[in-house]
Amino acid sequence: MAIAQSEVVDVDILARAAQPRQLIVTLYGLYARDEGGWLSVASIVSLLGDLGVDEPSARSSISRLKRRGVLKAERRGVAGYSLSDDGMAMLHEGDHRIFRQQRARLTDGWLLAVFSVPEEERSKRHLLRSLLTRLGFGTAAPGVWIAPMHLHGATAKALHDLGLSGYADLFRGDHLASGDLPAKIRSWWDLAGLETLYSSFLVEHTPAAERWCDGQVPDDRTAFIGYVRLLTDWRRLPYLDPGLPEELLPPAWPGIRAAELFFASKKRWEKPARRYVEKLSTFGPAVSR
Repeated sequence: MAIAQSEVVDVDILARAAQPRQLIVTLYGLYARDEGGWLSVASIVSLLGDLGVDEPSARSSISRLKRRGVLKAERRGVAGYSLSDDGMAMLHEGDHRIFRQQRARLTDGWLLAVFSVPEEERSKRHLLRSLLTRLGFGTAAPGVWIAPMHLHGATAKALHDLGLSGYADLFRGDHLASGDLPAKIRSWWDLAGLETLYSSFLVEHTPAAERWCDGQVPDDRTAFIGYVRLLTDWRRLPYLDPGLPEELLPPAWPGIRAAELFFASKKRWEKPARRYVEKLSTFGPAVSR
């Protein structure tokens, strides 16, 4: 199959930007769950090949995900891997964050997490800090973490699942003190770092989005490459930015434009990308091309 020069450039950029294991997680999230969470090894290798990943790297990354408990070996006529229960739960939780389009509103209030961990259990303190950071909390004061209120459900569940509920109290609150709340937001979250990441996302993905604007639809293979690449790069950003209210963010915040680009491209590429995968019989026996 001939590949246009523009497609080669896109694949090369993707291979540098995303690790193969991240691409595999995206493939499972998009295309395996409706089929019991299973993909054949040959299918994974073939699809990663479209994304610029060679076979040894693909197989090595599959093994890493197995060791981490995300995938488990399962033969269905041919060798393959299915999502573990933990892997399936991880993807399900991610859906609510990654595909959430609404930003928080000031009137929603704030979620405060206050924790105190005895010194002899400092490993729990590290686990708590890591969890709250991963969920998108900012640090308002030592031992006091803050996030938009919509994270309450995910936070309570994560604390329960990790056995940390007894170490942290959750409160709902409003900001009542005088002062420059946008300035406080800049100190509670690393907005400068986030701005850099969003700007890089826009630089990386705007050309492809503009190439297929005005109602044009890319061919199925190009849509598949673009969509997997787009989602893989987007996936971490909603965890670093918990959807802070727009009025508290710096002017012309690039996260707004990045979200608009992501959801517009998703709408344009999702169906042709899936059609390409289904044509390859990815859910069944090994792909032969």
